[in-house]
Amino acid sequence: MDTLLTQLRAAAEDTRLRMLALAAREDLTVSDYVDVLGQSQPRVSRHLKLLVEAGLLERFREAQFTRFRLAREGDAASLVREFLRRLDTATPRLAGDRTRLEALQQRRQTAAARYFRDNAQRWDELRALHVADGEIEQALVESLPLRTGRLLDIGTGTGRLLEVLAPRAESVIGIDQSREMLALARANLQRADLDNAEVRLADMYALPFEAASFDAVTVHHVLHYADDPAAALAEAARVLRPGGTALVVDFAPHDLVELKRDHAHVHLGFADNQVQGWLASAGLQPLEASHFPGRRLMTGLWRAERPRPAAQPVVRPVQGVAR
Repeated sequence: MDTLLTQLRAAAEDTRLRMLALAAREDLTVSDYVDVLGQSQPRVSRHLKLLVEAGLLERFREAQFTRFRLAREGDAASLVREFLRRLDTATPRLAGDRTRLEALQQRRQTAAARYFRDNAQRWDELRALHVADGEIEQALVESLPLRTGRLLDIGTGTGRLLEVLAPRAESVIGIDQSREMLALARANLQRADLDNAEVRLADMYALPFEAASFDAVTVHHVLHYADDPAAALAEAARVLRPGGTALVVDFAPHDLVELKRDHAHVHLGFADNQVQGWLASAGLQPLEASHFPGRRLMTGLWRAERPRPAAQPVVRPVQGVAR
């Protein structure tokens, strides 16, 4: 009863209800709320603190920023959904908040699109060398169960793989170290109207997730940029649950040394035994690899699973011999 009263009191205020409505649209920072609500930073922070303490919002770190999102699980999540269902989003105040948030999102999308445009020629040149993206995406979809739980995409870039795989999963999370890419990914996911997808700024060598917290992990064209691919795969394996699937896509060995100069590649592709050895060393069971020839580059798809614990034998007591 005390918890429920705390949650009701936290939501029973005009600004905090507006915050919940905004959080339903995007994970926002304190400065985002200041921008949209037109209120001071101390006031916004105080309201956010009350919502977090009541369990209606959750906070998480993204580099030097803290973002806030709606509660995802438990009674608090159900209560938040009920609050939002009852809100009349057509009211002038909520409609104005939404308009200001959309303007903020548009400014970010414009900056991200400019970054993407400035680099698009390099990526188009590279894309012309390998198999069509759609063929790889279809292979990844077919490598997952019909219904996957939580999926993590490491090095998500524009979020394209999240869009492709979201229909197969209960929830999908993408991480990347580029703020520009994440801004573009957020815009793409919002445009696709995916309510089970999110992105975060994170380091692939130190994922901000507990061990055994995902049912599938994808690492798509990331390893050739990695200084230590084995360490990246070991960290990916750490967050994979027993029975979970790891999917790694990258180039097979090649001699296009210009990719190091023009595209910042660290490695000129990987052999099957190399990737499968890293996966095995990380505690995964490698499966059969697939290969997709392109104009000048061969793409590999390496699959692996986290073994389930062996069933413990049932020890039955020895029955005494009747005399």
